[in-house]
Amino acid sequence: MIADCRLRIADLKTSSPRLVRVFNRQKSRKIQVAILRKIARCLLEDLLPKVSGYELAIHLVGAEEMARVNMTFLQHEGSTDVITFDYGEGKRGKTVEGELYISVDDAVVQSKEFHTTWQSELVRYVVHGVLHLRGHDDLKPAARRVMKREENRLLKELSKCFALGKLGRVEYAAQRK
Repeated sequence: MIADCRLRIADLKTSSPRLVRVFNRQKSRKIQVAILRKIARCLLEDLLPKVSGYELAIHLVGAEEMARVNMTFLQHEGSTDVITFDYGEGKRGKTVEGELYISVDDAVVQSKEFHTTWQSELVRYVVHGVLHLRGHDDLKPAARRVMKREENRLLKELSKCFALGKLGRVEYAAQRK
């Protein structure tokens, strides 16, 4: 399907924005935000059909901040893995506009439960949030199965293109500075 996920140069003539911002406000894990940004761009540009433009903000937060966001905006108690804010509602189609709040603490806990790495779980949450921004829903069992199948497929493709474990490593040169 994809020869490789190296970022290609976007068509400079397009007026559609292509922007991914990552904000790391948690302290439980060191995360290479540049790698996560590349993963998100690969997802949006190479793996998802017909995405012509995107404005995506990814907020990496701790469980305490996630619980506040969850209560403030959804009136749910406690932390959760990912919350998606869709700013492109009503404009479904070729653009993706929104914010993802991702609890790194929840990724760590759930990675142990599902026998995977927290880095893979973190990328799964990015994929899950982007699928919501593309119109997928997981409220009903049938729709949840469709979304989960697509989530698994996309995570598998991304793991072929990126060493997801490197998301949590600090490169040697960066450590020496």
